[in-house]
Amino acid sequence: MAYRENVSNDLENYANILKAIAHPLRIAIIELLDEKDGMSVTSIYEKLGIEQAVASHHLGILKNKGVLVSSRAGKNMIYQLRHKQISQVLSSLEKFVD
Repeated sequence: MAYRENVSNDLENYANILKAIAHPLRIAIIELLDEKDGMSVTSIYEKLGIEQAVASHHLGILKNKGVLVSSRAGKNMIYQLRHKQISQVLSSLEKFVD
């Protein structure tokens, strides 16, 4: 029974990560952060041409689901990908788009 529970927990974690990245803006944020070592909220929303509140909302989702990590640099929060391999997941999806 313990094996089945572990597998079930893993699958639940995978689903949560996929749900977290399943939004065009969140994918764009991940792609930006894959190119840079870390970015502030300001840099992200300016680069994407969106409002600060929208960027913060999506960054919060990604951080809460474990896709991103953040650290403070003075007044700014700097966001980074927790695992660079998440961009490989997105790259793999490109093969399914016509």
